[in-house]
Amino acid sequence: MQSSVMEKLGFLYKPYVLAVLTIGYIAGELGHYLIGVTSKATAIELVYGDQACQQNHTDYLRHELPAQCADFVIEHECHQQHINGTVYCEWNYNGLGLEYQLLAGPSFIAVFTVMGVVLGVAADRYNRVRMLFVCTLVFAIAILFQGTVKEYWHLILLRMVMAAGEAGCNPLATGIMSDIFPESKRALVMAIFNWGIYGGYGIAFPVGRYITKLDIGGLGWRVCYYGTGVLALIMAVLTGTTLREPERQSIGEDANGKAKISLVKVLMQPRVLLLVFAASIRHSGGMTFAYNADLYYNIYFPDVDLGWWLFAVTIGIGSIGVVVGGIVSDKVVAKMGIRSRVACLAISQLFATPFAFGSVYFEPLWAMITLGISYFFAEMWFGIVFAVLVEIVPLQVRSTTIGVFLFVMNNIGGNLPILVDPLAKAIGYRGSVMFFYAGFYGISTLLFFITMFFMDGPKPEESATIGRDPTNHANHVEMGHENNTFQPDDYLPPPHSNGANGHQRNIVSVRPSESSRL
Repeated sequence: MQSSVMEKLGFLYKPYVLAVLTIGYIAGELGHYLIGVTSKATAIELVYGDQACQQNHTDYLRHELPAQCADFVIEHECHQQHINGTVYCEWNYNGLGLEYQLLAGPSFIAVFTVMGVVLGVAADRYNRVRMLFVCTLVFAIAILFQGTVKEYWHLILLRMVMAAGEAGCNPLATGIMSDIFPESKRALVMAIFNWGIYGGYGIAFPVGRYITKLDIGGLGWRVCYYGTGVLALIMAVLTGTTLREPERQSIGEDANGKAKISLVKVLMQPRVLLLVFAASIRHSGGMTFAYNADLYYNIYFPDVDLGWWLFAVTIGIGSIGVVVGGIVSDKVVAKMGIRSRVACLAISQLFATPFAFGSVYFEPLWAMITLGISYFFAEMWFGIVFAVLVEIVPLQVRSTTIGVFLFVMNNIGGNLPILVDPLAKAIGYRGSVMFFYAGFYGISTLLFFITMFFMDGPKPEESATIGRDPTNHANHVEMGHENNTFQPDDYLPPPHSNGANGHQRNIVSVRPSESSRL
């Protein structure tokens, strides 16, 4: 009886896996991005970063002030600003400065990228579910302990530990999902999972702002980390007790044996190099906004509460963009080949760029409107990038390649935003954010367009045979499978004499049996 019920509910396992992996990723990314929202409160208590003249919590609006607080760079002049005896400026830590940029970016990225490669290599050899359980447990405990810190260096150390655990989420989860979901849903599944980055980032706005203000138990910003850590612990338990390791599915390998694959040869292909460079620049733009959005809007619009607006844009509109990007990519690639996925990347970022400029140029209302439009197009990118990557990389080095890809992308994209601070001192904070955020969106657009021409498209002369010969290479190109292009003749075993028309060595396991995927 119990077995019968389990069989009937078997169809729920795949979406359940996606839900557990995604929620766990959201918890990790929430812990990652909370520092950008709680930084001012954290800096005041732990004493780090820059101090500046800021509007205090009096009831005056910006347009009612005789002079803006940000215009004063000397402390005693800041304290002299008042209206009818009511001082409306304060000199205090603002959450910015080199210490903040180091805390938000390099301290996390330095460990995250190195461990991503290590865990990516391990994922190709060991049980991924068990490894993911350990990784989730590590970053959950690290987030919890961040709520207990007493010194700045404690926070640095715990963010490094958190990064070590979170580094395994993407390569491990990507490998698991690519083995249980069919190719026709790959971009959508990858998009939903990788949306966890933006989900965690979006949730950080209301959690970091409003939970901190509630000052529950006098703990202030610390409650945010306690709650996030508990959620991550729950997801760690579910990962370790309810998920099972799927059978690894081959994409472009010999049916009766494994061909030798050169990782260096895979990584050094022009299309892989261009894809990682374009993704790194795009990631840098996104990370710049992620680390600076709350601080930016608080500094320029201190009397306007944009917490829920930012949450609605990143979670609501960003989610729609993620889903639409995945669906469009999956539908188009079936007809136009892998090149169409990269075309989706380039076009989406092209549309997003001018609206990204608007989000840091306009006043609050139009800033949020343009941010919403920008997010709709911009957030299509992450899932599509990894759908492209897993389709042009052989199974034997898939997780390793993802780990290396993330290493490069996060080192470039995660560390470049540290230059926001020195550039801001030269041209102003707004101009600096605009350059590294919207400007890098524009640069990535050009790079994705160039990358597109290095990807294989459908072969018109073979299109007529589609549907007649299931082993025809055109079928696999149409489905976005180009992995056999990584296997030159000197790496492949000789074709079997009994192979149909000599194509045995190119057979792609496109749709493995249901039982093997579970």
